[in-house]
Amino acid sequence: MPTEFSLSAVRDATPGVDEVLHFNNAGSALPPQIVLDTVVDHLTLEATIGGYEAAAEVSARLDAVYVSLGHLVGAAPEHMAVVENATRAWDMAVYGYPFERGDRVLTSRAEYVSNVIAMLQLRKRHGIEIVVIEDDVHGQLDLDHLEAELVRGASMVAITHAPTNGGLINPAAAVGALAEQHDTFYVLDVCQSAGQVPLDVDELRCDVLTGTGRKYLRGPRGTGFLYAGPRALERIEPPFLDLHAAEWTSESTYEIRADARRFENWETYYAGKLGLGAAVDYALDIGIEPTAARIAALGARLRDELGSIDGVEVHDKGATRGGIVTFAVDGVDAEHVHRSLLEQRMNTSTSPAGHARLDLPHRGLPTLVRASVHYYNDDEEIDRFVAAVGELALTRSR
Repeated sequence: MPTEFSLSAVRDATPGVDEVLHFNNAGSALPPQIVLDTVVDHLTLEATIGGYEAAAEVSARLDAVYVSLGHLVGAAPEHMAVVENATRAWDMAVYGYPFERGDRVLTSRAEYVSNVIAMLQLRKRHGIEIVVIEDDVHGQLDLDHLEAELVRGASMVAITHAPTNGGLINPAAAVGALAEQHDTFYVLDVCQSAGQVPLDVDELRCDVLTGTGRKYLRGPRGTGFLYAGPRALERIEPPFLDLHAAEWTSESTYEIRADARRFENWETYYAGKLGLGAAVDYALDIGIEPTAARIAALGARLRDELGSIDGVEVHDKGATRGGIVTFAVDGVDAEHVHRSLLEQRMNTSTSPAGHARLDLPHRGLPTLVRASVHYYNDDEEIDRFVAAVGELALTRSR
């Protein structure tokens, strides 16, 4: 395992590791103490002096959150917005795009359920065409198919970097290069990859990037962020505006602000925003590259050991894989596996087939168990988890 940071120090700074074995980091990770303290301290300040007054007192720290997010993705702070969650960030950009009837939007089989539902609604509203790019032999987005569809013409490429199920990390930079070559607007959902792998918008060549705080960044729930590049600020008018996103310039006119904060609204979760900034700073201080290597190594070990158990089948895909591991126990419903592990204080989640209708049913798979590791997890936790899953498989075979 990579040793560029102190695992013991990281675990000492994570109160939750003493309470649970947490393999649900793709759902919501355990925050470090600094994030917990930051959120609670600001809520205390609001309770002490008032909410508006508390925001004014920490205004410099709030501005610094945009600088931190910019460092995370390689962008200037004026191109960053803080919103309620990754889905709302994605919605604000994509619903605001000036679609015309017949516009083609290219997406992947592993696209996130909420994004697909939104595309279906946009198809109903605007008459866009949704084109699903097939998987290649590795199970990732097929770049040859993508290029062929780009040659035919497309208004947008919208994909998820690290899908919610299957372990896959899509070749997002290669997708960006093709989108740029064909002058196609590129929206990248990094909900699961932010904090899990290094991100740089110049390398990714995306116009919009959307992410969350609660997963691999280990921030508070109810926090998300959006990167809006130059073309996004030029083309996209947010689907709704308020006094924060725009200025009321006369009785009958308004002017949308020039930076990415046009995608925000006036009322926001200030304690959460500060907590998000603390989480990003913590991740950057430790280093995304060493933690990414550890997450990948832990994921690979868990994948291999689960796959070696009789009656357990791992269903991950992709040439590059991260910390999300999906599996099934023969003859045991995924929800039963999840509940049985939870009774042993082992946190997982499930990936329902109904949330991945372009992927899991296409592969002939039912709902799967999802175990997602983080850099603060250790080998002993993997040993205990594998033993517990092995016991479930053995009990079923008796």
